[in-house]
Amino acid sequence: MAEKYGKRQTAMESGFITCHDCGNLVRAGTPPEVSHLGCPRCNALIHARKPHSLSRTWALIITSAVLFFPANLLPIMRVDFMGSQQYSTIMDGIFYFFHEKEYGIGVIIFTASILVPFFKIIGMTLILLSIQFNWKSWLRHKTAMFHFIEFIGRWSMLDIFVIALMATLVNFGSLTSTQAAPAASYFTAVVLCTMFAALTFDSRLLWDTDVSSP
Repeated sequence: MAEKYGKRQTAMESGFITCHDCGNLVRAGTPPEVSHLGCPRCNALIHARKPHSLSRTWALIITSAVLFFPANLLPIMRVDFMGSQQYSTIMDGIFYFFHEKEYGIGVIIFTASILVPFFKIIGMTLILLSIQFNWKSWLRHKTAMFHFIEFIGRWSMLDIFVIALMATLVNFGSLTSTQAAPAASYFTAVVLCTMFAALTFDSRLLWDTDVSSP
């Protein structure tokens, strides 16, 4: 971001734009010309900002917030042992490891399955609200928070990985077996929605509100 005549000027205002596919910096002229411009490196269609970024991110975050409750309240795993079925939620698994004094595993599961999705939903909501209501403070912190959310998104799949691994290893026919329960689908949807929300969101919109301020 450059300064011109005492006013901040973005790369877009200077006539430059970044290709979302390959990262190439292209001389694009004025913003109205951008939507018809193709990247000279990869031929992808170039946009000044990701199209409909806010509305798509809002839809994904609201969906993940709604699905977060059944993902944590419904059973996520079913264990069949000699004809009897036992269901357990995410919190049941956490309590089990703490009861067995496996604190490290319990903390890892609690962080990856509860704290990380909750932090991503709350963090993205705050970022979106700051753009909607033109909050200009803490822009660097909010940008850093977004990149952190983008980085940790994949680690929320830990529970699904554990269930898939147990379903493969703990399978002795009619004696004992492990299967995914209904919450697994909801939890997977929450993780995917938050990951797609981070991919859809354009963090430069945060700085656009600062540039547009008087």
